[in-house]
Amino acid sequence: MRVKGASASNKKRKKLFSITRGYWGQHKNVYRRAREAYLAALSRAYGDRKRKKRDFRRLWITRISAATRSEGMSYSAFMNGLKRAGVVMNRKMLSELAIHDMEAFRSLMGQARSALGQ
Repeated sequence: MRVKGASASNKKRKKLFSITRGYWGQHKNVYRRAREAYLAALSRAYGDRKRKKRDFRRLWITRISAATRSEGMSYSAFMNGLKRAGVVMNRKMLSELAIHDMEAFRSLMGQARSALGQ
């Protein structure tokens, strides 16, 4: 008897097409294009998980910088002052304070200024 393995092939194709459902054009329903698109998407997903961390840190720094400049201080001087004052707080929390609780952020700026001797 001759065995072609059609059921296994169909299962493999069906699984790939269910993953690529929603992709654009031939990337969703032509096996070769779908496979290429899926493999490219996997590699991008890996890299973009790393990129996401960089992008958020950049956003937080930009927000903190904007808040410190509005109070007449640079970002680098502010961070240096916090470090000298012994305040250990990550940039995400500093950014949230700058957005939602400006009074608390101003008190941190005061601590940074006093630690720098300004």
